[in-house]
Amino acid sequence: MKQKSLLILAFCITTALHSFSQNITISGSITDGRNGEDLFGASVIVSDMSNTGARTNIYGFYSLSIPAGKHQLIYRNSGFEEQVLDLTFTQDTLINLELFLSKEIQELEEVEITSKRTNENITSAQMEVTRLDPQSIKTIPILFGEQDVMKTLQLTPGVKGGGEGSTGFYVRGGGADQNLILLDESTVYNASHLLGFFSVFNSDAIKDVSLYKSGIPAEYGGRASSVMDVRMRDGNNKNFAASGGIGLISSRLTLEGPIVKDKSSFIISGRRSYADLFLVFAPDEDIRDAKLFFYDLNAKVNYKISDKDRIYISGYFGRDKFAVNEDFGFNWGNKTGTLRWNHLYNDKLFVNTSFIYSSFDYEFSIGQGEDGFGIRSSIRDFNLKQDYSYFLNSNNSLKFGFNGIHHTFEPGVLESGANIGFNQINLPKRHALEIGGYLQNEQTVGNRWAFMYGLRYSGFNYMGTGTAYEFAENGEVLSEKTYDSWESIKYYQGFEPRLSASFIINESNSIKAGYNRIFQYIHQLSNATTSSPTDVWVPTSNNVKPQIGDQLALGYYKNFKKDEYQVSVETYYKWLQNQIDYKPNANLLLNSQIERELVYGEGRAYGVEFQIKKTKGKLTGWFNYTLSRALRSFEDIDGGTEFSARQDRIHDLNLVLTYDINKKLVVSTSFVYYTGDAVTFPSALYEMDGYEVPYVGKRNANRLPDYHRLDLGLTWYLKERKNYKHNLSFSIYNVYNRENAFSIRFVDDFEDNQTGQTQAVQTALFKIIPSITYNFNFK
Repeated sequence: MKQKSLLILAFCITTALHSFSQNITISGSITDGRNGEDLFGASVIVSDMSNTGARTNIYGFYSLSIPAGKHQLIYRNSGFEEQVLDLTFTQDTLINLELFLSKEIQELEEVEITSKRTNENITSAQMEVTRLDPQSIKTIPILFGEQDVMKTLQLTPGVKGGGEGSTGFYVRGGGADQNLILLDESTVYNASHLLGFFSVFNSDAIKDVSLYKSGIPAEYGGRASSVMDVRMRDGNNKNFAASGGIGLISSRLTLEGPIVKDKSSFIISGRRSYADLFLVFAPDEDIRDAKLFFYDLNAKVNYKISDKDRIYISGYFGRDKFAVNEDFGFNWGNKTGTLRWNHLYNDKLFVNTSFIYSSFDYEFSIGQGEDGFGIRSSIRDFNLKQDYSYFLNSNNSLKFGFNGIHHTFEPGVLESGANIGFNQINLPKRHALEIGGYLQNEQTVGNRWAFMYGLRYSGFNYMGTGTAYEFAENGEVLSEKTYDSWESIKYYQGFEPRLSASFIINESNSIKAGYNRIFQYIHQLSNATTSSPTDVWVPTSNNVKPQIGDQLALGYYKNFKKDEYQVSVETYYKWLQNQIDYKPNANLLLNSQIERELVYGEGRAYGVEFQIKKTKGKLTGWFNYTLSRALRSFEDIDGGTEFSARQDRIHDLNLVLTYDINKKLVVSTSFVYYTGDAVTFPSALYEMDGYEVPYVGKRNANRLPDYHRLDLGLTWYLKERKNYKHNLSFSIYNVYNRENAFSIRFVDDFEDNQTGQTQAVQTALFKIIPSITYNFNFK
């Protein structure tokens, strides 16, 4: 009997101890106490347990598993006051927390608030991700004084601008169309205004910008080189607020506030340029009547249904217009819309369901009525996706999901008046269904190793209604077949492995490596030296294979003086299959058989990137230098000889510095230098039928002159009034008035010099340009 009692007691004690020692889950959300915005990347640290903690996802949600008992939790985010909780946990617990700015930071007018831990560049498994908070770039001098996240990204390692003043960019030797640009999960097909001088992203409406260059997470697919993920602000759910700016070229206004305090909010942000207003002073009457402007509108609302459910609706609408009297008109624009539902199944499983719309179109007209004609083209997507986050335990965080995108391509429609000799052209629309599914795990092993590994499956179904052609090598049509609606013409598929690994030498040193493969199924065709709204988007088809990008990267990272200084060196090698180029004198406009104008080849890119960054103190900024090559080879171009891609800039150097003179004055500067773009010049002239015809040499065998430029900026914070802050931003673009070559053309100077020799004439877009902008914030 005594033995039975002892056995029962032992069993009860063992059961009790097991119950006490079993893991429980702590979960919740972390928000900014000023405005209720979710904080992405905020940290929850269990101080009494080594290497145990969690970070919030893009929606501010976190989850971690720890043994039941007494623990100290530290909630931390850069620039915010820490919150420390000493609690005894006996069951799963939900803790929603607000963080507030530290007292030191509240005294400053404009500061860099990042949601990254100061040494996350050392501890995370992800290869270096370029992350921008729009608030942190407001003092960087930019063309026309308009702060722009895309132009700021061009000042970071591995990212090259598309040309003077352009917002287009190239990443690690990839093409301009190989960058996936997302706004609240919706694809942005043309991210520029005014032919590239402004981007479509209004910094006042943007919360976070992340650029993935290597080790790209498995949740992203569809572009071979990079992902730029832009997230809009949710709006202030505490108080009504207004902010904006008045500049020389454009002005902007943002309104935000609660619909139901602490539960629902909205934000509306708009911009409008007025460059055409200055044309009224032009001597030419036709120019005085011209129109040249853009406008855009960002809008978003969200509603917290319960602690487990929240919905978001966001949209972007933008348009550019250019017209000269009634003789010529040209306009283009993007529309995006996202309906998103966040649901928390339990304290470990989080799901985001999104229905997404995206479109881009352009149209231009010459003349009007019976004496005019016009051309239009568009691309439109409908996307349904689900993303799951499962916080398995403190060492493993799973992500998995799927999506399907229905693409509709409208290559071109030409309509003309009765007095015009053109017949109406209506190229048949093309349709495709792109699908994807992925599984990814982020795992820590011990105190030194961190991994992020996953696998993505992607498929692309090119389908009817439509006619598919087969072409011979010389472009002749061999056969054609008509397909019914939704009938499959050609299906492509592939698996895309992703891997990032980090070895933490100590708290200030780490080594990282990454590999990714990505399939790209839609392609942008351009035979111009710069991207333009009239570039044609075409799908992978029975003739066009998907592009495939493979990249290996290795990096070393070191921090100094409590993470005040950060140094990194990254090297990479990229292989690109099924690259697309065009034949000489190709016709890309209103061509129903555009595949016959194309050639296919391979590409490779490699380089090394150095960066030194200072993140704290009165003087902050970064210096980076990139040594790289970007090469292509096509059997039908120069006999297969490898040549430089247009973006093959061997040397690329950027310096960005910001200095706080005092609480009222901040000065900044940026310096840019890079090797001139690879271009093709005529190497000789020959006579044919009495005409001089240029002989074009090898593809991209020449270069424009090297590019360099110095910009200066000054931000003056004016005297505050109750609930009102304002400042003046001064900037000087191209301080020493450098005439950088935008293009070079060749002309016969016989009339001027009587020599009959052909001369190269350089065109420079911008010399020195001063700007001033008045910015305000009212709460």
